[in-house]
Amino acid sequence: MAAFPRSAPCWVDAQLPDLEAGKRFYGGLFGWTFRAGEAAGGAYAEALSDGKLVAALAAKQDGRMPTAWGVYFTTDDIVATVALIRQEGGRVITEPVRVGRAGVLAQAADPGGAVFGLWQAGDRSGFEKQNEPGSFCWTEVHTRQKGRVDAFYEKVFGFLGTDLGESGTDHGEPGTGDGDTGDGDTGDGDTGDEDTGDEGASDFGSAESGSGGAGASESGVDFRMWSPEGTEPGPDTAIGGRSVITDAFPAEMPSYFRIYFAVADCDAAAEAAVGLGGRVSAPPFDIPYGRMAVLHDDQGAEFAVLQPPVS
Repeated sequence: MAAFPRSAPCWVDAQLPDLEAGKRFYGGLFGWTFRAGEAAGGAYAEALSDGKLVAALAAKQDGRMPTAWGVYFTTDDIVATVALIRQEGGRVITEPVRVGRAGVLAQAADPGGAVFGLWQAGDRSGFEKQNEPGSFCWTEVHTRQKGRVDAFYEKVFGFLGTDLGESGTDHGEPGTGDGDTGDGDTGDGDTGDEDTGDEGASDFGSAESGSGGAGASESGVDFRMWSPEGTEPGPDTAIGGRSVITDAFPAEMPSYFRIYFAVADCDAAAEAAVGLGGRVSAPPFDIPYGRMAVLHDDQGAEFAVLQPPVS
């Protein structure tokens, strides 16, 4: 069983009101195929790209839950991580629960309110494919409480931070650090916020949006890249990051994690999403790390697509 670096993103899933509609949308957009998966509760469809596990879609069990994508971080001691989350000012939403022989999951929120999952692998480690078209390639938390949130993730997960503008952060492609693939199913749960409300925000480097992203290189953009403990911090090892929600956005906009999927053609993906009933909240635009767009599926779940630069 392949292992992921400590605290690396290892799985993503989406909570959706209509599971079958979600399969049609993402199957049409990314070419995913689906099979029934094991979950902590409710219907769960594992998504495969080229026969490899890349994500899952879950049927919401409670209409009050957000329609959203969520990310899971790996841990080798989920009980200790949950205790550390509480100690560092986070909130535990779902206590550790076993998902058959696959592993153990839990869900929590950071001090700013952004929701994320934990996964302690059993028979399943996580993604079997990433950083390739049709699979996960990046995640970042968007928050208004950067000081508390930076300290939280660096303490809980051991992340090493590199602030935008430090040596090396304007070049190279983030999200390509060591993330050995495994075999993943991490169950379901409350994984985010329904609609972040950032219409037209270009979070990867738009000074106008006031919210940075992993590819941002504009002066004044406040963004921190995260690298796993034991690595040399910087874009070559980065596995995610932290962006700041500024006063340019509505006060009611919650903190959240944004999930990115790699695509071969960003413009074509955006057009396809609209054709499948989704919408575009940030049209395709160029960044130092390629070309990206922020999209919503036909049920409102937000995600981003990233086309890597041509080498």
